[in-house]
Amino acid sequence: MAETASTNSALLERLSHGEAPVQGQWLVADRQTAGRGRAGRVWTDGFGNFMGSTAVALRDAEALPQTLALVAGLSVHRALMAVVPALSGLVLKWPNDLLVGEAKLCGILLERQRDAVVVGIGVNLAEAPDVPGRKTASLAGLGYDVSRDAFASALAETWAEDLTAWHAGGWPMLREAWLVRSLPKGTLLGVNLSEEGHVIGGFAGLEPDGAVLLRLADGSVRAIHAGDVELIGASRSDVGGQDASGG
Repeated sequence: MAETASTNSALLERLSHGEAPVQGQWLVADRQTAGRGRAGRVWTDGFGNFMGSTAVALRDAEALPQTLALVAGLSVHRALMAVVPALSGLVLKWPNDLLVGEAKLCGILLERQRDAVVVGIGVNLAEAPDVPGRKTASLAGLGYDVSRDAFASALAETWAEDLTAWHAGGWPMLREAWLVRSLPKGTLLGVNLSEEGHVIGGFAGLEPDGAVLLRLADGSVRAIHAGDVELIGASRSDVGGQDASGG
């Protein structure tokens, strides 16, 4: 569509009126006037960027719904490498960001409506928003000219494959595929926890339920199930004994 307030909001409204989610269908907009990200952040509208949402019907005895954020990140990573094989430094950061180096290239937002989850994805293809205190990147700024439609086609294919696997009980395999593409183990991450304040630790992998593991300075490992995780610095091998090899 040419313009909408938010592709996520548009799909949520349809679901609230009883429309059933259709696996594989995407709502993609040229413009968003009220896009949003996690924690109420503004999802900046950049013409030529990818701004799209899809809905997933939840079934009994499936993996936990929150793991869909990681599946979506994996699908975006695979789609980007399909359209730009030469792109280097692309990594996944828990729970829903893709970075090139330390700069954010993509964000993902999940919102639940009864027995469905709307997955919203924004990728900086043509423009990188100016976000105070955060590094951002675009494919165009990195020297790669990728059309919105070419990326959308690649994403539709990778998402269909990964979602089919997720529905079929393939979350453990998808989790391992996510880890292969994630930040190196030992990368310093910080998260604000309501009762404990700011916690810093080295990235140590994922729990089976999708929680991120942080190795703290005392060597203990802490599972973080929810929170806004920030990149503190480059990979280090002296944080809780973690090496800097790939996840």
